[in-house]
Amino acid sequence: MAFYYIYKVTQIPGSMIKQLEKVEQHEKYKDAKTQVRGLRENQPADEYSMYRIMFAENELEAEEKLQEKREEQIIQEWEK
Repeated sequence: MAFYYIYKVTQIPGSMIKQLEKVEQHEKYKDAKTQVRGLRENQPADEYSMYRIMFAENELEAEEKLQEKREEQIIQEWEK
């Protein structure tokens, strides 16, 4: 069964390495979304971390997805 995993992702500016810390897991997206909103609201402004929700079959798959390098989205001229 797949879960919604909440991770605290820390990446120091200029570094390619991401540090992942599992915070919680939920069966329902609504529960995960509510918790992440609360975590983001209480986060200090000077912290380099962000909270992410990842839907996956297990923790390993969630962490692999979070570590993937995603290409930047190409914005077309008419989308600006």
